[in-house]
Amino acid sequence: MPELPEVETVARGLRAHLPGRRIVSVQLGKTDFIDDPAALESVLPGSRVAEVRRHGKLMALRLETEADDAADESVFLLIHLGMTGRVLVCAPGQPVAPHTHVFLTLDDGREVRYTDPRRFGRMRVERESAMPGILTKLGLEPLEMTESDFAARLAGRRAMIKALLLNQAVYRGLGNIYTDESLWRARIHPMRLAAWLSATERRALYRAIRKILEAAIRLGGSSISDYVDSEGNPGMFQLRHHAYDREGKGCHRCGAKIRRIIVAGRSSYFCPRCQTAPRRRKKSAAKMSQPAQSRRRAVRRRVPPAAVNTAA
Repeated sequence: MPELPEVETVARGLRAHLPGRRIVSVQLGKTDFIDDPAALESVLPGSRVAEVRRHGKLMALRLETEADDAADESVFLLIHLGMTGRVLVCAPGQPVAPHTHVFLTLDDGREVRYTDPRRFGRMRVERESAMPGILTKLGLEPLEMTESDFAARLAGRRAMIKALLLNQAVYRGLGNIYTDESLWRARIHPMRLAAWLSATERRALYRAIRKILEAAIRLGGSSISDYVDSEGNPGMFQLRHHAYDREGKGCHRCGAKIRRIIVAGRSSYFCPRCQTAPRRRKKSAAKMSQPAQSRRRAVRRRVPPAAVNTAA
């Protein structure tokens, strides 16, 4: 699934082509991934693209309508790429790829095409007044959060750190690839509990996330399966993966074989030597009941529990 670097790469490509352009017409194919297709067909034609924003994994195209009333609010075309979604800006006459379901014809003759073989993406039109409510459901923006903001979201959380990083209500835009890469860089096991990370580990993870995301954006994201940018070019960051999808291969840092486990229902890749697994904390004897302590001593001495009770 495209994550923050991939969506940011697509958004930057759209920013280079769309602002100032008017949408002349809308043509739809299959619409089961669109909330209210009629709204797209009625609102978008004649509107002008004012800007292209990104909020986590969500792209938001702000559109100015043809309404004469200057007080009339803008509308947003929201696009989530899902697993296999692509947004391309195509020249007139360019062959249409299979599974292309949305065509937005621009005033210069080019088309914005949305292609999605599995149709797990989403698309809808929202009024500007609805945007604050939508964005409040999203977590911190990783490229804008401060170190103290990042640490505050971890404090007291007994969730596994990998699961917490994937939670879009905590940190927006992070996914499986970049959490694995960030945890590898910070030398933190994906099953460590967030509340048990030291201040040094929290700082290392914060810096790792920023460096990994910035490097991935510079290289156009990771093309694992279907992802390409707005001009159809694949990303190159997959050539620099240290953990993700490298099960059985040597760690680039220590040589140990990368392992795969399931965390929060997702495959998670890590180095067993660099990223030490968490140890279970043993209950102290003071908190253990007297019968429990007797049973433990009995097992150690290989004495039946009945004999211990009789002696007591």
